[in-house]
Amino acid sequence: MQPAQAQPSRLESESLYAASAKDAELHGSATTALQDGQLRTLKKDDTFAIFNHSGDAIAARGSPEGIYNRDTRYLSHFCLAIENAQPKLLSSTISDDNATLTCDLTNPDLFDPEDRLLLAQGLLHFRRSRLLSRSGLLERLAVTNFSDRSLNFRIEIAFGADYADLFEVRGAKRAHRGRDHAPKLAADRVTLGYTGLDRQTRQTTLGFYPVPRRLTGTAATFELDLAAHATSLVFIEIACGPELGKHPLPDGFFFALRDGKRMLRRRTGRGAAITTSNDVFNETLHRSVADLYMLVTSLPSGPYPYAGIPWFSTVFGRDALITAWQTLWFDPSIARGVLRHLADNQATEEDAAADAEPGKILHEARGGEMAALGEVPFRRYYGSVDSTPLFLLLAGAYLQRTADLDFVRRLQPHLDAACIWLDRYGDRDGDGFVEYGRRSADGLANQGWKDSHDSIFHADGTLARGSIALAEVQAYVYGARRAMAEIYGQLGAPDRAAEQAARGDELQRRFDDEFFDRELGTYVLALDGDKRPCRVRSSNAGHVLFAGLAYRERAASVVRTLMNRTSFSGWGVRTIATTEARYNPMSYHNGSVWPHDNAIIAAGFARYGFRREAALIIEGLFAASTYFDLQRLPELFCGFARQHGRSPTFYPVACVPQAWAAATPLSLLQSCLGLTFDQAAAQVLFDQPVLPDFVDDVTLRRLSVGSRSIDATIGRREGRIVTSTI
Repeated sequence: MQPAQAQPSRLESESLYAASAKDAELHGSATTALQDGQLRTLKKDDTFAIFNHSGDAIAARGSPEGIYNRDTRYLSHFCLAIENAQPKLLSSTISDDNATLTCDLTNPDLFDPEDRLLLAQGLLHFRRSRLLSRSGLLERLAVTNFSDRSLNFRIEIAFGADYADLFEVRGAKRAHRGRDHAPKLAADRVTLGYTGLDRQTRQTTLGFYPVPRRLTGTAATFELDLAAHATSLVFIEIACGPELGKHPLPDGFFFALRDGKRMLRRRTGRGAAITTSNDVFNETLHRSVADLYMLVTSLPSGPYPYAGIPWFSTVFGRDALITAWQTLWFDPSIARGVLRHLADNQATEEDAAADAEPGKILHEARGGEMAALGEVPFRRYYGSVDSTPLFLLLAGAYLQRTADLDFVRRLQPHLDAACIWLDRYGDRDGDGFVEYGRRSADGLANQGWKDSHDSIFHADGTLARGSIALAEVQAYVYGARRAMAEIYGQLGAPDRAAEQAARGDELQRRFDDEFFDRELGTYVLALDGDKRPCRVRSSNAGHVLFAGLAYRERAASVVRTLMNRTSFSGWGVRTIATTEARYNPMSYHNGSVWPHDNAIIAAGFARYGFRREAALIIEGLFAASTYFDLQRLPELFCGFARQHGRSPTFYPVACVPQAWAAATPLSLLQSCLGLTFDQAAAQVLFDQPVLPDFVDDVTLRRLSVGSRSIDATIGRREGRIVTSTI
């Protein structure tokens, strides 16, 4: 059986890390669309898997399909055939809790060499039930004969492993690779292997039950003799390593299924439970929560949300910090795990190649061969200007949410170091603003969340040069100063608290002078290295509201600008307005709609009392979610205007699920409800709550306040919003 060829996507993706010509070469562009509903994903801790709807992984140029562990693809081809023919798809779905993938298939018309019909289509049913375990993947293949006679036929499972680094899958070219090993065969298993240039040997072991009729280094063949209406079972285990799981097949499949579901129940049980009067919205929320906890990885430091599948299934600083903030009201343990892990990996010395400086918070960590060899600079990479202030901001928000002063006290050396970084390294020219500029030609050129090579520019489209001060980064720094003023106050350091508060006040004054543009009606995108403003209407201004940096008299103008139809597409706020020189609704950062960006903007609206505008954002994104496969909000989608009866336009290589996109509905709901916590009084508070038009009632259960768990309801009653706690 020959592997099918993947269809190229209609749109060419911009580099997900695009920073320079070398970055674009390294990170490339995948050719298979991720956000067209044609792929199915599973994840468990450091392992994730991507298959097509039939459950196959097709080895084809540009295809992301396969099984991955720590940035290496351990299985690149995995395909089922019956008598050398591809089964026909009936349906496939991921379970509501993301624990299992189920694919239902049937046989096509089967012919003999003389072209005589041997078996009409639709008489055999194949059900592929699949899950990830600690060792890898397990599958139960049930084959049922629905004809009125006995059938004897052959099925084949073809497999292969290319051990491609994730960056190779993404499109990077390598001059040299390691060496493949000859398969090691036993009666019921085969081990494939590869030794990389990093001298690490990576192996994939496939086990089968019952013993195949024939097993080679590329395929397992079974001959089935099925009576009418009988079922035969085949079990498969794929381990990312030389050993299979401790439980042999078929028991291993059922033990893994039980353990996986138990683990997911434990994880989701940590968070609050949400029910609304809108059943479709309930499904969106349920999928968001399931995706969030699928992406959460159990690290020694605690739960940590990996950024997204497939390109970002690893530790990212910025993504995790924002995800933890979005879910802080819902499950504070995620924020605790993120803070602890990033503190443990805080930079302690200067390293230009890694863009590292003492006190700086991690941007990204990678475990693949190319990172180990330095072919990409991301083994432990610190090239983000916003992770460090977001770390401080989240620490303050965590303390406010939990009153866990003992934990924050243990973090203090790391918080102190981050504050020193803001002053010594972050403010490169001593002007009071935090700027970025890469220290190595291999690093990222743009180091805010919009890190494409062309995302920071002037009104005429000219790219900004030099050390760049982003509007939203100054807002995060302001939030960090306010957070540290509160933290130092509670830690008994009033002088340091006063210093941070004063620095925040001075930043607010200078920021208003330098960044607010009356003609634009909003804040400029950035200041370039010559302190020239980038006079661009962008979504970044919403982040200024989020952190409270904006003077109150500026808020209404900023909200009007962001909700103008040039910025608000109807589905959400675009990254830049349609009036700007580099606007392109199909670009990665210059006109697309990002759910997490909108969640931050909505929080900013709510902070300044514009909850109805926040409700419009949640309405737009909820409407968009109903068009996406499994009602998953993707990393981003195109910024075309919403039109009646038409779906949003997919961005073809957007990661899905993506942690901060999954957390967006939770964050948006909090913004609309004005939900906060008073730890001292052990109360849940609702400040001028607003419900979006599609919801009449919301019930929140298991809201943790100190040692208590509180239930609350919010409902529309005779034109008023009424709240109560139980």
